Amino acid sequence: MPIIKSAKKRVKVSAKATARNVRTKRAMREALKAFAKAVEAGKKDQITEALGKAVSTIDTAAKKAVIHKNKAARFKARLAAQANSAGAKISPRPKATSRRPKTKTAKAKKPASS
Repeated sequence: MPIIKSAKKRVKVSAKATARNVRTKRAMREALKAFAKAVEAGKKDQITEALGKAVSTIDTAAKKAVIHKNKAARFKARLAAQANSAGAKISPRPKATSRRPKTKTAKAKKPASS
């Protein structure tokens, strides 16, 4: 056991973070297993519902840095491919729209009064 006060606190914080990460990973694995069962069953509505939940949990895990964002993207791509091959038509990623604000038209300046 640590003796220094800050080291004791780090042990507590680390234990809490570990527990939180374990919960997030477990939820992700359960969602992936549910998706796999839905694909085996072959029902399209179940597949799309399970895919949505799985993608949501994967995004949550990536946001909390439990898994790397590239790993999350890889997982999601594989799931979408499995869903499409199982017959559930998953729409592709929405097209990226430009986030730039539309250009403003310049207002005509009033002539200076003399």
